[in-house]
Amino acid sequence: MSDPTEISSTAGTTSPSADSPRSHSVHIRTLIALIIGSTVGAGIFSLPQNVASVAGPGALLIGWVIAGVGMLSVAFVFQVLAVRRPHLDSGVYSYVRAGLGDYIGFTSAWGYWLGSVIAQVGYATLFFSTIGHYVPFFSAENRWISALSVSLLTWVIFLALTRGIRQAAFMTTATTVAKLLPIAAFILLVAFLGFSWDRFTLDFWGQDGSLGSVFDQVQGIMLFTVWVFIGVEGASVYSKQARSRNDVGRATVVGFLAVLVLLVSVSTLSYGVLTQEELAILPDNSMASVLEAVVGPWGAALISLGLCLSVLGAYVSWQMLCAEPIALMAWDGLLPRRLGAVNRAGAPWAAQLVSTAVIQLTVVIFFLNETAYVSMVQLATVLYLVPYLFSALYLVLLATRGRGVTHPHAGTRFNDSGPSVGRADNRRHLFVGLLALVYSLWLFYAADLTYVLFGALAVAPGLIPYVWTRRRARERAFNSFEWCVVAVVLAAAAYAVWGLATGALTL
Repeated sequence: MSDPTEISSTAGTTSPSADSPRSHSVHIRTLIALIIGSTVGAGIFSLPQNVASVAGPGALLIGWVIAGVGMLSVAFVFQVLAVRRPHLDSGVYSYVRAGLGDYIGFTSAWGYWLGSVIAQVGYATLFFSTIGHYVPFFSAENRWISALSVSLLTWVIFLALTRGIRQAAFMTTATTVAKLLPIAAFILLVAFLGFSWDRFTLDFWGQDGSLGSVFDQVQGIMLFTVWVFIGVEGASVYSKQARSRNDVGRATVVGFLAVLVLLVSVSTLSYGVLTQEELAILPDNSMASVLEAVVGPWGAALISLGLCLSVLGAYVSWQMLCAEPIALMAWDGLLPRRLGAVNRAGAPWAAQLVSTAVIQLTVVIFFLNETAYVSMVQLATVLYLVPYLFSALYLVLLATRGRGVTHPHAGTRFNDSGPSVGRADNRRHLFVGLLALVYSLWLFYAADLTYVLFGALAVAPGLIPYVWTRRRARERAFNSFEWCVVAVVLAAAAYAVWGLATGALTL
């Protein structure tokens, strides 16, 4: 593969404008690698145990059909918006902001950022628990050793990221290629050496245990399937730096299809090696245990190596993506401008510093509370759903009324101007938007209410810097639609605080 990026630096720039802080120079191959690198992370290695804990093979296949169609519609939402609104350079965040107002855009970026922070801690937890299986020094009994190791890894990556996006993108591309080899080996070895059709169909609908109805099983795996797809919008986040706007849409779809094939193969084939009950009690790195059952200990070692490479690559990708929402909001005046500062290497060092510090704080909180990896997954996924939901709603508004909710910055680059769309295309876009909107709402319904409430509690503090920045700029804080969202967020956050105080809610 050729040099993954040709991103030019902005020498001497400390506070770039929102219009052109960096050049359009990221190749489509790098965008696809970024999607696969940030999507295929820790989730795929724990997927056999995660889905088997709540569903049998039949429900799993139904769930993958729903997740495949739903997440493909979400991917198409970002593809369509990239074409219909080419002047919006900040991807997920700017689409929502332009269509639904400043605060909804801010909340989407804030939720995306916090989800990325929590995902970082989840990735690192799985990384060191896997190492601990082979090196007792990092075992679960030495949680503070792992916490210190996670902290050190986080700050080392921060220092690497401050050297510029070119180095970070190269690290992402290299680890993406390296980690796909063990996953491919797992699929081939299990398919040809370990898969048993009789075992796969033994309890096809999961009725022998306590999994509940097929509907309950499908509902139970929804957030796990979304978690392993998180990152499919990665190309959209970097749309400002893509060589071609069409590359953003193509990379999103190609990356999605590649990831879908990997996820379905790994989760489905595992049921042909071990029964649902056996899969459900495996450790977090359950893919290693499945391959060990087929070829022996060397298979587990191979997958563990792949997991470490995968998590390291995803860790770099997400720590890089973490800073983008903070920097973009600073450039657009929704956060203090200083947070958008860029160094001589073209890296948004201030946003990266804030993100790294919050990751460090989250490491301490989660390790003190001994929060399980699965709980981190559920909470992060709920936060990621916020920009998915509102992006789909914006596309529906575009297709039905040609514009979003009235925006306070009419006439700026955040207005609803864009290329004209024919009736046939508009109907297709409406179908895609409605499908993604219904799917996003279904995911909130399928989620554990506890994580939805804690998600609202995580989003609520963002009101403080947002309102402060709006007041300082002497601009209106909320439009009428945003006031409704604020009321819902504050009510849910208040309930979460009550639940924490009384012990009714815990992570």
